[in-house]
Amino acid sequence: MESSREFDIVVLGPTGYTGKYCAEHIVTHLPTNLKWALAGRSYKKIQGVAQELKELNADRSEPDIITIQLNKEELRSLAERTKLIINCVGPYHIYSTPVVEACANAGTHYVDATGETPWVKQTVDEYHETAKSNGAIIIHCVGIESTPADMLAYALVKEVREKLSCPTREITGSIYEFKSSGASGGTLSSILTCIEDFSGKHLLESTRPFSLAVSPAPKDIPSESIMAKVLGVRAVRDLGTLAKSPTDFCDMTIVHRSSTLMPELYGPRFYFRQFLNVRNSFIGILWNYAFILGTALLLLAPVRWLVKKIIYAPGSGPTTESGRDDRCEYRAIATPDRDTPKRVFGKLVYEGSSMYHFTGVLMAEAAMVILENEQKVKKVSRGGIVTPATLGQEYLDRLEKIGCRVQTQLLEN
Repeated sequence: MESSREFDIVVLGPTGYTGKYCAEHIVTHLPTNLKWALAGRSYKKIQGVAQELKELNADRSEPDIITIQLNKEELRSLAERTKLIINCVGPYHIYSTPVVEACANAGTHYVDATGETPWVKQTVDEYHETAKSNGAIIIHCVGIESTPADMLAYALVKEVREKLSCPTREITGSIYEFKSSGASGGTLSSILTCIEDFSGKHLLESTRPFSLAVSPAPKDIPSESIMAKVLGVRAVRDLGTLAKSPTDFCDMTIVHRSSTLMPELYGPRFYFRQFLNVRNSFIGILWNYAFILGTALLLLAPVRWLVKKIIYAPGSGPTTESGRDDRCEYRAIATPDRDTPKRVFGKLVYEGSSMYHFTGVLMAEAAMVILENEQKVKKVSRGGIVTPATLGQEYLDRLEKIGCRVQTQLLEN
């Protein structure tokens, strides 16, 4: 990419809930020679954020402030001025399609924190080839959905290759613990508006495990028992009792896109499943049917109207103080694609700040990996709309430094 571009990074939407966390991490942790800017619709609001950032690190040069409307002409100009855009403007399916389009056309790298799988599928279908041909690296879901699951799966597949010299047949993942101070208004708004704005057919298609894959699903996908399908619970060796994860479709589609973007690492028969750890089968069954009922109720317009009245407004959410006890732990078990009793166990742990702070950090660190390892990421991923896992070991190393621990262990029997 041209070194003559004015900015290394532009944070689009820094006045939003997650955008502020992302900007704070850039100020306090990323290189001081970074050329960067804050962009959004209100100069006054962005200036307020810039002042708060200055108080965090008075020695750092202040970012430029760019006022912009989210239309094609202004976004094209913005994309052409920077190497990478960190997009924090949601709900993404409402506001951010023109941002992806501008980056794809300009060959500008891009990351966001969306969990809106129907929208991700839409952008992949429309802009992947354009982005690829223009040399852009575009990565969605660089947040709690679905970076922890994707990077843990990558670490396990890599360990299977290195320790057992074979591809991976299957990974079963679980959200072992997820302690959060609550969802932000933007997250809740995204869920509700996705239900309203996408057709039932598109919603259904986007939740299929291989809906974002670049190649067909394996013909011999591991099956589950009828009881597990009906009751929603199953016992998995090394992981305990597992039930439906509320983020399973997002995590599974991203991991399967990773596996088909990098088939030489994952293998041709790779399959990934994601669940939620529960105390026992009874709780798992209750949770499963409560989730089904809750989802069904959200399909009703009066219920969505009521929910909108009681949730946080977009741009707001839990306080920084309330998030200090937040914690997430993901666990997974990888089965090699050969006849052996050996398997690999892994876990990813993050604690000490809110999950939204974690999301801001994930985006900022992913941006640095792309800027510092651009050619390697392009070679591994082949470019276009790719996934967090294509950032590889360099991303895992950066996450380790900010307190996100990923561990793997070979189990012999």
